Amino acid sequence: MFDPDIEMPRYSFTKLHVCFHYVYLGHKEDIPVAEYDSFSYIAEIWANEGDFPRVYRLVSTWSKLIKVKATSNAKESIAWGTNIVGGVTPGKNGEHLGLPVLPTVREAMEKLRPHATGVYVAAHQALGAIEEAIEAEVPLIVAVAEHIPIHDIMRIHSILQTQSRSRLVGANTPGIISAIEKCRIGFQPLPCFEPGCIGMVAKSGTLSYEAVASTTRAGLGQSLCIGMGGDILAGTNFVDVLKVLENDDDTEGIILIGEIGGTAELEAAEWIKEYLKRSSNPNSMHWRNQSLEKAKALQDVGVTIVNHPAKFGNAMRKLLGNSGRVTIAKGSDQNRGMHTVRRIRPRPPPPILVITQQKRTLYLREDQALDLLRQRGINASGYSGKGWRRLLAVGIDRTHNRCPCIIASPCIDPEQFYITAKRFPFDYKKGFDKSQIPAIAEYLQLEGSAKENLPKLINGLIDLYMGKEAFLLETLFVERLGELKVVGAKFGFDDAAFKNTKRQGDIHALRRIEDEDVQEVEAEKDGIVYVKLAGDGNIGTLVNGAGLAMNTVDALADVGGKAANFLDTGGKATTETVKKSFQVILQDDRVKVIFVNIFGGLTLGDMIANGVLLAFQELDMRLPIVVRIRGTNEKEGQKIIDESGLPLHAYDDFEEAAAKAIELANK
Repeated sequence: MFDPDIEMPRYSFTKLHVCFHYVYLGHKEDIPVAEYDSFSYIAEIWANEGDFPRVYRLVSTWSKLIKVKATSNAKESIAWGTNIVGGVTPGKNGEHLGLPVLPTVREAMEKLRPHATGVYVAAHQALGAIEEAIEAEVPLIVAVAEHIPIHDIMRIHSILQTQSRSRLVGANTPGIISAIEKCRIGFQPLPCFEPGCIGMVAKSGTLSYEAVASTTRAGLGQSLCIGMGGDILAGTNFVDVLKVLENDDDTEGIILIGEIGGTAELEAAEWIKEYLKRSSNPNSMHWRNQSLEKAKALQDVGVTIVNHPAKFGNAMRKLLGNSGRVTIAKGSDQNRGMHTVRRIRPRPPPPILVITQQKRTLYLREDQALDLLRQRGINASGYSGKGWRRLLAVGIDRTHNRCPCIIASPCIDPEQFYITAKRFPFDYKKGFDKSQIPAIAEYLQLEGSAKENLPKLINGLIDLYMGKEAFLLETLFVERLGELKVVGAKFGFDDAAFKNTKRQGDIHALRRIEDEDVQEVEAEKDGIVYVKLAGDGNIGTLVNGAGLAMNTVDALADVGGKAANFLDTGGKATTETVKKSFQVILQDDRVKVIFVNIFGGLTLGDMIANGVLLAFQELDMRLPIVVRIRGTNEKEGQKIIDESGLPLHAYDDFEEAAAKAIELANK
């Protein structure tokens, strides 16, 4: 079993002095696109880590589709301070950017001894790339791709559980970056980062960029920032990172950026509670799995909560100033200028801040779900109102097991099903262990012939779950004449398996678009996630990144604004995508103003600005627009807006921009 505390070499994760980049290692003239699927590069960086080797090396993998951006990103990172010493292109030997190119990751490991790999391949290639890195025993694997099929991820976690050489960070992560050592594994916007004392762990990339910029403006800077990733099963969770930051001498305060759903934040709160016992006596905590209760659980153990990442800097600055751990120069509010007081162990615990954020899949109608069960010989029909309903489901264990599980609840009260639910995890590759059936039957309080019929229902659900790459198969069943009859069903399937790998087409053909909002379906065709919000919202929102998009809606509400929609342009947004986003928003008659809130990593500020201009040129734009662009190419984007001559309201500060949007919406 993989034990990250004992078996992982400290230099592979703590104070990560490494940097991954999008590098096209190979010449377009020499390597036709059809002849290769991915490539890798190796970076070398220098570190001071006790008795560990002073030379760190890195291997990274990237897909054939972004070779031009890859090289540009690599040059940017090299200029920032990273030494890239070589690369890997499958089946090729050669040179690119003046660096040697090797044919496999294993050969790179043997010859160059890398300590980390950044996997930048597209989602449909990620499984093979990550498996290759594990087989080559690369200690640290960072996977940035989003929308990797969930069953591919569960397979990866099953493999990771069998070894102790490799740790996974991600997937769907912006990466890891050490501002102190000027090294990154990912695509974070470098202008936001400054060396400093704040450690950070985040599920959302865009929210983490906001937080980084805020701590930089507050004169605090950053030590180590780790993107946990927004996927359901993260390779490295909050507690793993908190353990690292606890022992990092450069970290004086910690920012935690979470999301709704799951229990990762609650596990972090429990860890913080135990951590504080070593130096204080915290209040007791009780919570349920709801976002407000997550916030309360964290507050109960001394965590300060903010409602927008732009507020992290001043909030953390105040906490550190009050603790005496950091001295801030006078007049440095949101400006550079501070020095840290080196701590002497034992030390007081660093203050920790948190903010919260969401995800989606394909759900079938109940009649369709019951049909799927009947096709597999399972007795299923609507609930007649008679019989003791019990819950039996196959889902995902998001805790440390990170695997599929049976979920069972004997409760007769529908409102108590989930409170009394118990999980029975099983290994993805090995499959369900039938020896667990007696324990499940006992927990469900089944006896006699009903107990004997339980294996048929469990096996039928698991076969469907594994065979059709389900996300959740939830059933309610009753006993009927000694048999088990399913009387309710909620089935969710992974849309990434279909969209990114073209698997499970028969299941996704069951989707009923006529039941969905027309504008949401149209937006989806362009890679835009659009959700029309109920009520009298009058502010249209156009945002990049699900976390920032959700937070924009919430933060507007906190200051009296009402968002009409949630809109995420997606990480692959183009100028045309931005224009289409405006088209979707303009179809909502409630909208009185459009608020563009961008904090780019992969999304470029100048591209967003050009999209705004394109919308003005090609659409009947009669609504006022408030624009806030930060992050990658923010200066270029802001310049385009400033010089456009169009009636746009441009701001740097979120609160000022939000106030203007609310003012215009209420005119």
